[in-house]
Amino acid sequence: MSELKAGTNLERVLQAGHFAITAELGPPKSADVDVIKTKAAYLKGIVDAVNITDNQTAIVRMSSIAAGVLALKEGLEPVIQITCRDRNRIAIQSDVLGAYALGLKNILCLTGDHQVFGNHSTSKNVFDMDSIQLIQALKNMRDEKVFICGDEIKNSKKAPVVEPRIFIGGAANPFGDPFEFRVIRLAKKVNAGVDFIQTQCIYDMERFEKWMKQVRERGLHKKVKILAGLTPLKSVGMAKYMRDNVAGLTVPDYYLERLSKVEDKAAEGIKICVEQIKRLREIEGVAGIHLMAIEWERRVPEIVEAAGLLPRP
Repeated sequence: MSELKAGTNLERVLQAGHFAITAELGPPKSADVDVIKTKAAYLKGIVDAVNITDNQTAIVRMSSIAAGVLALKEGLEPVIQITCRDRNRIAIQSDVLGAYALGLKNILCLTGDHQVFGNHSTSKNVFDMDSIQLIQALKNMRDEKVFICGDEIKNSKKAPVVEPRIFIGGAANPFGDPFEFRVIRLAKKVNAGVDFIQTQCIYDMERFEKWMKQVRERGLHKKVKILAGLTPLKSVGMAKYMRDNVAGLTVPDYYLERLSKVEDKAAEGIKICVEQIKRLREIEGVAGIHLMAIEWERRVPEIVEAAGLLPRP
């Protein structure tokens, strides 16, 4: 195994060549700690790491760092999301130092959903940086041991440098248009220093395979670990919503037809998800999956077991 950058469980699993599994845990829209404890109980021992979202869809939730610490106490390894929407570079670097000091060593860099989509649409956004610049900043903090301004990460001239040793993640959407630009954006994140990528949820497997072909043609699969995103469908209504309302996402009609023909639509949605996992395992360059079971964490163990991915390494 090559030298580890942060030594997290997720990094070790990926470096060892295992098919990795990450899941998602949305913090509560309140100060209710039990929400995190309940979700964590479903995921512990089932996945290798868990994304703690950062006010996703621009809706106010418990801090991703605070929720990450609570998840850590419950036996999960968190992947803390940091968005550029709400913080300038001073606050972001401060949060990175604080997260690392609290034992949170996986960080996913996101530009962030625009505030008009959330419950504070008139709030002021920041967007001091975008996700690519954030990846570069975190890499420089870790590897060059400097802040964005160039100052060394230490308390005084004579003090030792104490940099955050973090495993840096980013997101990718293989489905947006123009399609040929999607792999170029991924290449920019690789050049900026990203260590792993989690993709938008995949339903159009043929289009994803075309994207992965472009990834391999550029040799990017050898430079970054790619986790394919999946969201199990609960109903025909959910499938229609994902198709019609989620930007940059395509849901083929045959999934809607398949769901409409069965009585237990949730079970069929899980069956589809398991089939997708088995197909993804055959695609060169796919290092794992990112399972986004939106407020459906209790079904994650069932999906992972049915896909033959237990026990975890």
